[in-house]
Amino acid sequence: MTDLQLIVSARTQEADGVCSFELEPPPGGELPPFTAGAHIDVHVHPGIVRQYSLCGDPAERRRWRIAVLREPQSRGGSLGMHQEVHPGAALRVSGPRNHFPLVTAAHSLLVAGGIGVTPILAMAKMLRREGRGFELHYCARSPMRTAFRTEIVSEFGASAQFHFDDGEPAQKFDAEAVLAGAHREAHLYVCGPAGFMDHVLATARRLGWAEDRLHREYFAAPVAPTPAADGAFDVRLARSGIALNIPPDKSVLEVLLGAGIAIPYSCESGVCGTCATRVLEGTPDHRDAYFTDAERAKGDWFTPCCSRSTTPLLVLDL
Repeated sequence: MTDLQLIVSARTQEADGVCSFELEPPPGGELPPFTAGAHIDVHVHPGIVRQYSLCGDPAERRRWRIAVLREPQSRGGSLGMHQEVHPGAALRVSGPRNHFPLVTAAHSLLVAGGIGVTPILAMAKMLRREGRGFELHYCARSPMRTAFRTEIVSEFGASAQFHFDDGEPAQKFDAEAVLAGAHREAHLYVCGPAGFMDHVLATARRLGWAEDRLHREYFAAPVAPTPAADGAFDVRLARSGIALNIPPDKSVLEVLLGAGIAIPYSCESGVCGTCATRVLEGTPDHRDAYFTDAERAKGDWFTPCCSRSTTPLLVLDL
């Protein structure tokens, strides 16, 4: 899908450190459809592309909405959005892609941590509009850090519960109680900080939830590099026969691009899956947040932007 040139029609302070941005096409234009859980790539600056979830109603075709948390350690994405993007600005964005889709289920359990509410909010809007059962649990540090709080209360009422770190103990999020009390055929959707998500998913597995009922989306890769596996290795491109050495201080993606090998990429941190490449031989050292554990175990795909190899050679379907 060709990139779009959209205009920032509104900017709203949704909570401490969180701004939303409404994006519209030129007059007379219409946006392509998206499904709940989808994200877009936003070209914040030349060379700086960030992924932001669409947090409006998927039925809306005149405007898209994203929300951005200002990160203290920003590498240029959130800082650029907060400091430089105001109503009237033009932004180049990709079409919507969805690696976190809703499935048809008897009930949906939506769990958001902090800015992870963005894809979860679109899901709640879609489920409510379609009359499908769900409950939403939104965990945040404090009411002042809770984006879209008034909107959520107004639209979802008793279907939404808030849990604040600085609140009374009785209202804090109890993953075990929530998961144990969920509809027996419910599907879980969780998004937020990696540690929070890992806790929720681990609790679900301990309580016997099947993997096909667990859905998650990371905003940053949670897998820490393994220093012992950071040595050099080789990749061979099956279609051309080209062989390349990957030194310890460069990613496979960097070496491929440096050799003039065209490959799509975006986040460069193993989150979006844009650069996912089929592996024909060898064993990847997965460092992404895109593939599930089952997909990693198969070893037939990897993300060259961040993952490496546990074997001396990887043969890639390129």
